[in-house]
Amino acid sequence: MAIPDTLQLRSKLPDVGTTIFTVMSQLAHEHQALNLSQGFPNFEMDPQLIRLAQEAMSEGYNQYAPMAGIFSLREAIARKVERCYGATYDPEQEITVTVGATQAIFTAIATVIRPGDEVLLFKPAYDCYEPAIAVQGGTAVPLGMTAPDFEIPWQQVKQAISTKTKMIIINTPNNPSGKIWSRQDMEQLEAVTRGTDIVILSDEVYEHMVYDGMEHQSVARFSALRERSFITASFGKTFHNTGWKTGYCLAPSKLMEEFRKVHQFNVFCTNHPVQRAFAKYLEHPAHYETLPAFYQNKRDRFLDAVADSRFAFTPAEGTYFQLLDYSAISEESDTEFARRLVKEHGIASIPISPFMQEEEDRKLLRFCFAKTDDTLEAAGKILRGI
Repeated sequence: MAIPDTLQLRSKLPDVGTTIFTVMSQLAHEHQALNLSQGFPNFEMDPQLIRLAQEAMSEGYNQYAPMAGIFSLREAIARKVERCYGATYDPEQEITVTVGATQAIFTAIATVIRPGDEVLLFKPAYDCYEPAIAVQGGTAVPLGMTAPDFEIPWQQVKQAISTKTKMIIINTPNNPSGKIWSRQDMEQLEAVTRGTDIVILSDEVYEHMVYDGMEHQSVARFSALRERSFITASFGKTFHNTGWKTGYCLAPSKLMEEFRKVHQFNVFCTNHPVQRAFAKYLEHPAHYETLPAFYQNKRDRFLDAVADSRFAFTPAEGTYFQLLDYSAISEESDTEFARRLVKEHGIASIPISPFMQEEEDRKLLRFCFAKTDDTLEAAGKILRGI
């Protein structure tokens, strides 16, 4: 369709093109490669969840849900948060069910950020943060986590905070690095925001994927942070059904009141029968309580499979992603090497330079290990042969 010459559209995101996830998945499809690039499982969810959603549909829960989410699900979320982190959230005023965590993140940014505001975030970072900031007229201030352990550069954080700083975005466990913020990191965050009007946006979608006896340090654990924070979470990541696109946001009532003003004109509400299913399923916490061991087993299986390869690695502390260092194999950029792995070796990964500060290339690729054991063994065989 031709666009009239009189129509002039100035892009709000002129530098945004096709995401690296789409690029690598298309390549994987074209070359019929083993796809460990995008972050979703290739195994099924618990059939009980499907039955619960079907029952809700059969029982007539097929019209709009309440704007903030059905109350029984918000109550279940409140019980879960208190069980996990000892924090109390009012299901009536402080919890909103969202269309996945990405919508919650976008809505939180839209709630707070105005033209000219600055938002601090840490690289490598998930790629939805900066476009959402830009659309609101804000400016992202990226700070690179210190190599090779992805430590938070707290001195730089202190120097970067100004009167324009309105939000700090954190992501723990971090995608794509697998880094977990420590209690000391959270205490540092408390210190640098004390006495300010800075809002924290804490992306905690991988909260239940924490390994080697470590503990997820949710913002909810820290009262001084909790009172200034949005926390976003994902049922899709936790319950192996990313296509259901259901998550939630936690925030103190004053923040949540403003969040819902944006939310109601963005999506209004989320899938009603799916909410009913999650509300019932959360009555039994066994699934998410066993998730750390479940995914640690998969991480270790993948690392055992590549142990005799030329790739180097530090085991991921959290998420279901593992970084592999290929610097002993090739001097190619990570995007070039990732493309060649697909075309010549039949395996797809994600180069992490697009998520780094100034697209720094550390010769690292991200592999998703939320896959069947057979897939992980097949991936290991390919990687050992490179």
